[in-house]
Amino acid sequence: MALLDQTNRYSDLSLNEDELLAGGNHILVAYTMEPAEGHGYLEAAAHFAAESSTGTNVEVSTTDDFTKGVDALVYEIDEAKGIMKIAYPNELFDRNVIDGRAMIVSFLTLTIGNNQGMGDIKHSQMQDFYVPPRMLQLFDGPSKDISDLWRILGRPVKDGGYIAGTIIKPKLGLRPEPFAEAAYQFWLGGDFIKNDEPQGNQVFCPMKKVIPLVADAMKRAQDETGEAKLFSANITADDHHEMCARADYVLEVFGEDADKVAFLVDGYVGGPGMVTTARRNYPNQYLHYHRAGHGAVTSPSSKRGYTAYILAKMSRLMGASGIHVGTMGYGKMEGSQDDKIIAYMIERDSCTGPFYHQEWYGMKPTTPIISGGMNALRLPGFFENLGHGNVINTAGGGSYGHIDSPAAGAISLRQAYECWKEGADPIEYAKEHKEFARAFESFEHDADALYPGWRDKLGVHK
Repeated sequence: MALLDQTNRYSDLSLNEDELLAGGNHILVAYTMEPAEGHGYLEAAAHFAAESSTGTNVEVSTTDDFTKGVDALVYEIDEAKGIMKIAYPNELFDRNVIDGRAMIVSFLTLTIGNNQGMGDIKHSQMQDFYVPPRMLQLFDGPSKDISDLWRILGRPVKDGGYIAGTIIKPKLGLRPEPFAEAAYQFWLGGDFIKNDEPQGNQVFCPMKKVIPLVADAMKRAQDETGEAKLFSANITADDHHEMCARADYVLEVFGEDADKVAFLVDGYVGGPGMVTTARRNYPNQYLHYHRAGHGAVTSPSSKRGYTAYILAKMSRLMGASGIHVGTMGYGKMEGSQDDKIIAYMIERDSCTGPFYHQEWYGMKPTTPIISGGMNALRLPGFFENLGHGNVINTAGGGSYGHIDSPAAGAISLRQAYECWKEGADPIEYAKEHKEFARAFESFEHDADALYPGWRDKLGVHK
């Protein structure tokens, strides 16, 4: 059966983007799209818009004039670049029965729903979206941000700087006592420890045995260093009640230190419902969005779904206090220096993305969490590229791989930040800072690549 040509109803190329932005009545979405062979670009784009809103593949008698008023409309195409832009009326999106708020589930259902599997679309990927002020007001946004962590750490709440963190390694296989001991050893030098994303309630490391030991390790480290410490506990679960049971248990055990606990959720595999469960039930805790699995959709090699930038922007709307954003080409994961636009979009009040400028109107920022193969030697270049160091960095190997101790690894990370902040030459800085200097010996391959001749300059010989 030939597809119904819906071009006339679901496209209007006379619409002006500036007027759509000024009107504030639409969420605008930019996609890359390539039609299947034998299908015209505008025809395929219009079918995409139809399937994303009010359309069906045949004329139906139940469509009235009001229905046509909430059609999604293709308002711009660039066939040569394979780009289409669609305007979705605000009214299309589902609202909560209990409080009238908006939901990311509905946004995704419409914007990347059935359209990803249509026969006349070879592939399509969301590149950017714009949320008008009225719709922005209907999303939760973060309840806590990095300034709350700086306050706990006794730092200025503006530009409080780098938070040195780690992930307990190995990611699985430690029993409760060695797990807590690993946490204690890092906290003697660092600020922040997170569960790795699969760590939860394994039979060899039950939550109800390990969490009391971690809480005790935090207390001992705080007593020994005179500094506050932070822990991000994984409460990821399929079930709302299980998530809350885990969260309640963690808060009860940490007791007077409960404000120093963040909640980690695997927000990509768990979905928006999991993030919102944490955001709404525990607004007093820092909400740590781990994006485990996102590369299945967002990898630069993918031509479908949406990008890592889209994932991060949605996380701020949902209320994530922080989200992993990769290492922008400075660590072990896919990515490039251009990924800093991801960090800028979630942490600034005003930012221009790949296609749209977004004003956030005072919505709290989402912290970029930098993770994946980082160590003290890679950090100065990373900070230089990003332009600031107001991030959480969780360096697993970069801490536990330090030649002296996890605490020395943590100190070397902080020294790398201070080195960059002072504009110092890393080799010269290393001569006066032992932990940073020993990072060169700990991570020799990086030292050779980033700082040729370091051995002679630092007097280190094999």
